[in-house]
Amino acid sequence: MSDKTNKTNPPDTSSLVSARGQVEPFIAMEVLREANRLEAGGAHVLHLEVGQPGTQAPKTAREAAKRAIDQEPLGYTDALGILPLRERISRHYSDTYGLDISPERIAVTAGSSGGFILSFLGVFDTGDRVALSVPGYPAYFNTLEALGLEVVTLDTGAATRWAMTPDQVLEAHSTNPLAGVLLASPGNPTGTMLMPDDLTALVDVTRDNNIQLISDEIYHGLTYDAPAETVLKYTDDAIVVNSFSKYFSMTGWRVGWLVLPENLVRTVERLAQSLFISVPAVSQYAAIGAFDATEELEANKAVYARNRDLLIKRLPEIGLGNFLPMDGAFYAYIDVSAHTNDSKDFAARLLKEAHVAVTPGADFDRVNGHRYVRLSFAGTYENIVAATDRIGDWLSRQE
Repeated sequence: MSDKTNKTNPPDTSSLVSARGQVEPFIAMEVLREANRLEAGGAHVLHLEVGQPGTQAPKTAREAAKRAIDQEPLGYTDALGILPLRERISRHYSDTYGLDISPERIAVTAGSSGGFILSFLGVFDTGDRVALSVPGYPAYFNTLEALGLEVVTLDTGAATRWAMTPDQVLEAHSTNPLAGVLLASPGNPTGTMLMPDDLTALVDVTRDNNIQLISDEIYHGLTYDAPAETVLKYTDDAIVVNSFSKYFSMTGWRVGWLVLPENLVRTVERLAQSLFISVPAVSQYAAIGAFDATEELEANKAVYARNRDLLIKRLPEIGLGNFLPMDGAFYAYIDVSAHTNDSKDFAARLLKEAHVAVTPGADFDRVNGHRYVRLSFAGTYENIVAATDRIGDWLSRQE
């Protein structure tokens, strides 16, 4: 009878969902979804929630893509990327940082997201401990957890300009050995940047303790008072993650790169062959063209700089003056605890009532994020002016 029952009533498999797939939501994308819903209903929403440039891909990139469509087969490429792009990225390190980075150490990836997946799989085993600072980019946490790695959070604050310290790394390592440390400079959501001495100290502590260092450098090129320094200036053993999404304004093209220690290249290549086969060929050809768009890209950056200056002046005037000046990227991470103890509710009401979309700090810090919101100033100057006016008016009505 048992066999007959099993045949007529097969087991319910609808609940077979992996535990590691149950990552936290990416709140910025959920805010975007709600903002899009309001816009579909006729609302005029001002978008400060998503970290992407408001400009299209540069003209030289678009032209390179058109030529590739007309002239190239656009089939699978080498898993590590087409050689002309890897060579052009190599030249970028020479031109920008004065470094000689062999194209053989460069892997083209499906955006920085693909780069992180390849890096984490290439150097860490299930259960390994990886340290990162909070607040930080939510996909770091979610990707590490989905891959079965243990995330070790290093709490930061204004006193350290939102940066982890060597002492924090050593303390975490002494408790239970770390396999890796992930740092970002300039950082998301704070926009703050590690100074050269601090970067050197972190390189030293990871090297001395045999901890793999991964450096997220996707906001390089977007700094306002001083250029960002690559960790490759101090070590060849780190993994560097970069992307064409931010400075190069190519988010939807999904193309980035890794600079790898020589001993990891073959490992990453094998993983890429199976996980991605290759990055879309047309995006790779477009990326080569993006390097010839300096004048256009610097003009975009000048808009961000103007937006930044406006926020630094205007936010204190409307009651949101508790933030650190942004060294780079295009974010302001603002303490709103004078107005609320629940930034998710604050952001939801701001969107519903004033039609301004911002990201609550819970996306970046699961413990203290309730006190903060992140504003992206990657849009137009007019958009930032209008948004600060709306926020100021809305806050005045909350009193």
